[in-house]
Amino acid sequence: MKENVSEKKRKKMPHTLVILMIIILAAVVLSWIIPSGEYTRVENSLGMEVIDPSSFKYIEKTFVNPLNIFTIAIDGFEKSAVLICVILFSGAAFNIITRSGALQSLIGLVSKKTRDKEYVFISILTLIFGLICTTQGVNTFIGFAPIMVMFSLALGYDSIVGAAIILLGGAVGFSTGTLNVNTTIVAQEIAELAPYSGLGYRVFSFVAFYIVTNILLISYAKKIKENPELSPMYEIDKNRDFAMDENSDFEQDMDARKWLVIVSLFAALGIIVFGGIKLGWKMNNTAAVFVWLALVAGIIAGFAPSEIANYFVEGARKMVGAALIIGFARTVSGILDAGQIMDTSIYGLTNVINVFPQILKAPLMFIANLVVNMFVTSGSGQAAAVMPIFAPLSDTIGISRQTAVLAFNFGDGFCNYVLPTSTALMGILGATDIPYDKWMIFMGKIFGVWIVLGSLIMMGTNLINYV
Repeated sequence: MKENVSEKKRKKMPHTLVILMIIILAAVVLSWIIPSGEYTRVENSLGMEVIDPSSFKYIEKTFVNPLNIFTIAIDGFEKSAVLICVILFSGAAFNIITRSGALQSLIGLVSKKTRDKEYVFISILTLIFGLICTTQGVNTFIGFAPIMVMFSLALGYDSIVGAAIILLGGAVGFSTGTLNVNTTIVAQEIAELAPYSGLGYRVFSFVAFYIVTNILLISYAKKIKENPELSPMYEIDKNRDFAMDENSDFEQDMDARKWLVIVSLFAALGIIVFGGIKLGWKMNNTAAVFVWLALVAGIIAGFAPSEIANYFVEGARKMVGAALIIGFARTVSGILDAGQIMDTSIYGLTNVINVFPQILKAPLMFIANLVVNMFVTSGSGQAAAVMPIFAPLSDTIGISRQTAVLAFNFGDGFCNYVLPTSTALMGILGATDIPYDKWMIFMGKIFGVWIVLGSLIMMGTNLINYV
């Protein structure tokens, strides 16, 4: 009886696309309520287009026609085309690898070797993803998410732990902004600060968030392992076709072919990371690597050309849902741009901050960036939008420009792991079949802790005179 009730409740939960449509409609309504406004964009000495903070003005109201929603949505798909290719091709490649049985055998081997060391395993993996994401976006690892879910289930946890290892580890690395060229360096250039200045306090922030986040994640993993029915994903995970107790491939030994398939997988991932860090690769290069991975892994596994093609299509088909979610997620910012209310929102937030006491201004700048990130999810785009305003604002309210950059880092980053418009979050949830509402049952508490910890760290900038 309890299982039937649980199943009925799960079926009543709205689909992620329904949640996105509600947000899209809300954005249309806001476009009719909030006055249209704009800042003048100018080119700075670095050749970057930034906002002139003294140039805001209200303009003639622009209303977004609800009938244009899907036209704007198509534009969102067009802008997300390369990322969608990454999603589809990574799904295709991992399906071929899964069909080879290599992953299942490796996971079975690892689970036996780390049966009593799972928490060390989780901490190491989150650290790896955290360090990589000091320079890369979490989007890079969307295709890797199904593997982490398989590891998680094999070790007795739920699928949320597998996705969280990537998302939370990546969140700490990306959001603390230690080395990120597309966020920190862009923001520092606009604020006329030396590149990578203030690194020590951002490293401290990384360590603080890493420790706290791992305590929360490991505590959750331990609870789920002891009582699996407490997982929000309990009913869904029971029906996954790669649960260890339901798939004999986990018990198969690793052979030469399987080891070579695994080598090809990690070689491809290494190439992606190296290309992003050293060669300035974009997402189109990442997509191409996944196509090569599919081809090479299929040949190594001994599949015939038609088998490779069939498995490629099958894997890509499994990722269509994630691709749709990412495309529609871009619709929200498109509507706000069409209604010309994004600049108005930024203008209003800057006026609110000046009302509060000095000790709260740095945390409020962080909170303001959280709000802005709901509308501008692009890191470099948000830097170009808010830093020309927050840099001079920090001068007038007694906060260092370095503090303003850190507030931007925190606000731009951490919010991405609760927003249903975040391509990194929704891509990984889509790739791992984790409903958004199930993720938020897990993530709500952690996000609250992040806000508190981030606010305390922002207060600390006043105490150390962070410059």
